[in-house]
Amino acid sequence: MTSNLIKKVKWIAIQTVYSPIALAFVCSREKKTISYDIKKWLQVYDVKTDIVGGLSYLFYKFPEFRNVFYHRIGFIHHFLQIIYPKLSSLYITTSSIGKGLFIQHGFSTIIAAKSIGNDCWINQQVTIGFSNKNDCPVIGNHVTIHAGAKVIGGISIGNHAVIGANAVVVKNVPDHCVVVGVPAYIIKKEGIKTNIPL
Repeated sequence: MTSNLIKKVKWIAIQTVYSPIALAFVCSREKKTISYDIKKWLQVYDVKTDIVGGLSYLFYKFPEFRNVFYHRIGFIHHFLQIIYPKLSSLYITTSSIGKGLFIQHGFSTIIAAKSIGNDCWINQQVTIGFSNKNDCPVIGNHVTIHAGAKVIGGISIGNHAVIGANAVVVKNVPDHCVVVGVPAYIIKKEGIKTNIPL
């Protein structure tokens, strides 16, 4: 086969495999938010492509992205995940999630917040959840939650906060703070080193 024919065959194969995903994206009411998600993920992985190419790439490469995408598009995801399974150990039950949620290595991660702001970053083995049947966290904008952290109960995590690996957070975290430890305490506030209990 000539190289042009090989390229055409590959292009047709890709279009056939990913056309249901592209259709779900184009028809979604969350198209703008999903487009932002795609750009964010591509930026993190330093991949240069357009939105449709990026959607195909991320769907193929990152099951964590599939989970976020399925959360955005609603009920139709039940049909798509038969062909394109999501990451089975990543649970997202938060109804209100801002644009640009990035989940790196989403293995064994539970995201059950009341709401999550824009441009948040969540690593593996994180639990964001309830302390009882009603109380779960509100996560602000530009929050980073590192591997193994637990954020539990009816608390607020402020904008630009960083939750350190394996920290256990059961109290409010102010804006622009870095917290670590069990129980978590503030080690940096607005760029200045400190040691303050929550």
